Amino acid sequence: MFAKQQSSAWRNGIPIVVTVWAIGFVVDRVWFWVDRSVPAWDQAEYLTGAMNFWRAFQQPSWFSQEWWTSVWLLTSKIPPLVYLITTPFIQIFGTGETQSTLVNSLFSAILLSSVYGLSLRLFNLQVARWATALCLLLPGLSVIRLDYLIDFPLSAIVTLTFFLLTLWATDTVRPVADQQSQVVTQPSVVSVTQSIAIVQSFPLPQISALRSWLYAAGFGVSFGLSLLTKQPALFFLFTPIVWLSVVSLRKRAWRRFIQLAVGIAIAIAICLPWYRTNWLIILTAGKRATVDSAIAEGDPALTSIEAWIYYFKALPGLVSVPLFAAGIAGLLLYWKRSVIEQQWSQVEGRWLKTLDYRGMGRRGYRREIYQAWFQSVRWLLIFLIGAYLLCSLNVNKDDRYITPLLPVLAILLAQGLLLFPDRLKIFRWGAIALSSILMMFSLLPLELSPKFLQLPHARHAVLASDWHQADVVNAVIEADPALVTTIGVLPSLPEFNQHNLNYQGTLRNFQVYGRQVGTNVKQVEQDARSLNWYVTKDGASGAIRRPQAYAALNTAIAENPDFQLHRIWKLPDQTQLQLYRRAIAPIRVAPHPQPIQQVKLEQIRIPNQAAPGKPMPVTYRWSGSWKQLRSGLLLLTWNRVADDATTAANPPVTRWFHDHAIALGNLQPSSHPEQAAFQITERLAALPPPNAQGTYTLTAAYLNRETKATYAIDVPDIRLTIAPTATTEAPELDFVTQLRSLATTMPQGIKALDRIFEKVGQLNQYDPVQDYVTQARQILEYRFNQEPDNLEFAYGLALANVLKRRVQPAIETFERITQLDAKNPISYAYLAFVNLYDFRASAAQKALNSAIALNPALKELRSLNAVAGLMQGNLVQAWQEYQRSS
Repeated sequence: MFAKQQSSAWRNGIPIVVTVWAIGFVVDRVWFWVDRSVPAWDQAEYLTGAMNFWRAFQQPSWFSQEWWTSVWLLTSKIPPLVYLITTPFIQIFGTGETQSTLVNSLFSAILLSSVYGLSLRLFNLQVARWATALCLLLPGLSVIRLDYLIDFPLSAIVTLTFFLLTLWATDTVRPVADQQSQVVTQPSVVSVTQSIAIVQSFPLPQISALRSWLYAAGFGVSFGLSLLTKQPALFFLFTPIVWLSVVSLRKRAWRRFIQLAVGIAIAIAICLPWYRTNWLIILTAGKRATVDSAIAEGDPALTSIEAWIYYFKALPGLVSVPLFAAGIAGLLLYWKRSVIEQQWSQVEGRWLKTLDYRGMGRRGYRREIYQAWFQSVRWLLIFLIGAYLLCSLNVNKDDRYITPLLPVLAILLAQGLLLFPDRLKIFRWGAIALSSILMMFSLLPLELSPKFLQLPHARHAVLASDWHQADVVNAVIEADPALVTTIGVLPSLPEFNQHNLNYQGTLRNFQVYGRQVGTNVKQVEQDARSLNWYVTKDGASGAIRRPQAYAALNTAIAENPDFQLHRIWKLPDQTQLQLYRRAIAPIRVAPHPQPIQQVKLEQIRIPNQAAPGKPMPVTYRWSGSWKQLRSGLLLLTWNRVADDATTAANPPVTRWFHDHAIALGNLQPSSHPEQAAFQITERLAALPPPNAQGTYTLTAAYLNRETKATYAIDVPDIRLTIAPTATTEAPELDFVTQLRSLATTMPQGIKALDRIFEKVGQLNQYDPVQDYVTQARQILEYRFNQEPDNLEFAYGLALANVLKRRVQPAIETFERITQLDAKNPISYAYLAFVNLYDFRASAAQKALNSAIALNPALKELRSLNAVAGLMQGNLVQAWQEYQRSS
């Protein structure tokens, strides 16, 4: 009987959900058709992330663990589910913001279905209809549905997970309200006997074994997907999960507890691959994303009352004031009426408790109906209050961070609206009418929206807006059609910033990238030397947190004769956008008149003398087929010519290297036919080591990045003299040389690591895809295979593997380093760290024991030993080592 009623209610709900979804879809598409705005910071960053995943899946290697690791590394801080789901939408509908946001239609269907099912499960069909419709009127949901952000998908997945958890926790024989019922003065029309059964069994009633296992598995899958959507999903689901765990233990419902544990295990299995790959970045980035952002944005401290009422003040605007006020009023009026009546009936006598339920009086009937209703409301409040407190505990506040609460809150508000008696239904319909008007004006262009109806949570369509991101990208591609280019972006406005310029570049076959520069005074000089294109803007420049650095870099570009003004555009705010280009580009590409089979070095220019330990200018001119050039790594070795100047006390280095990719790896893959011949001119800087002295000659070899094939390259007869008194001016060192130079300091330990990772952070800005790390890894891997006893190659290869998070190769390299550098405890510390990163606590402990034996006073070893003890369950060791390290 009840199964038939439930099935019938679900069948009747399909047209409701589809209709509401269709209305929302039409509104969204019309808005996108009218709107001409550009995505702001977060929106553009997420859109770029989706494009990166789409490109990765153009040539998938489904059974390759290394390929999957590279996919997980595409997003090290934001979980990848939304990007993964967006990929087929881009494949089918094409690239662009409008096409990518179509994925929100899928999440909208998930959200509406979940709200309908949850309402039906806890209340009745009437509440389900109204709650589903209300989801279209809440400004907090309608606004984020128009943006490509993680918040709307998170709201949908969290609601789905909570719905499946509720299915598992509630009585399967709970009947559904009669479809024809129009009762609004009572929240349910179930029989009293059934209501009493619900009160006594909810939560965690005994249900059929098969169905309960299916519900638990469904919850586990959805919970895992929610954690793969965004980590704050745990804020919203933590409290109800813990609540049910405690109830199952208190009631000794062991099967229930096991089912819940299995569901959580399924969730962990689903999200583990990504978290295992990126867990360290997630932890280290947490402070910047929360504490640092909160300080920069002026969010209230947790010790202030403002921090705990921040979201309460925002809620009326997120759900619209009329709906919020009317819904809460309806709930409070019903609660007051029911509680007073219940207390009065208890004063009359206790005969209701012993009376047969079928003969129960009107007051007893209402009291038990209220108790059943309260169980459902309490369950929703457990979710809402727990999530509110945990979100408030996050120091970084933003109204959209609380939006996953809104679908569940919509159910409560729908119930509140329906609790008004018929004589007061004007409040219900008035709230709906006012909220509809407010929603409409929050989407209309600002020019058409009256000021008194302009809400704080609005997404006004922009009728005309051209901030010339596409023009900047096109200008750069026209000037350097064969190269992948990174533009240094100084302004940081919502309408023009590094992220939306970068997104425009990804839409042009990933040929142009935008990165913010000028944020740190100490880095201004390198910022100005490391890139060839810069965008500046006069007037207001936006979110510049260090104005001194911005002003210094702006001056260094505008007044530097090394740069020339390439283009100027007028912006909608009546200011100008300037595009600067380096006058002498370090990489030049030109057609070659004759076909060439192998790469040749046609010319090399060097100064007469160069100083040891200081960059020296060098110009190479290479020629070859486009395929060979694009896939080429150059193994360049400067070998010392033997002479009588060598002293036994301080012998000079016999060789040094200038290995790098041809054109620094910046050749656009598909810009020319593979067999066409070209000439590449590189104006770079090489770095002789500090102990170089005398005369050196060059030898060269070619290494193919894809096939690993090598061959020697003929080099002109040229000699380089290294003399301490030489003075030369040189451009910035290429990034591979900088990385290899940094790796030589690794044996020094933690002090060197601080500088290494600070520098790597800069280099990652200049090379957005971090191809320089891949180049260094491939070069050093080849060099180290040729010379397995070379400690310099070993440390460089280990650093490159760590930066690419290639765990097993990094472990193998550090194991070799501990053999080559056996008396240095730092080498064992590195081996221990990479083992701990891969959760190999036992192997890490062995390495730490060796390191501590060499230097027991090294504090870093004590910290690592504490982590190793914790991973092995040795709490005593963990505590003792923690105290020693602090």
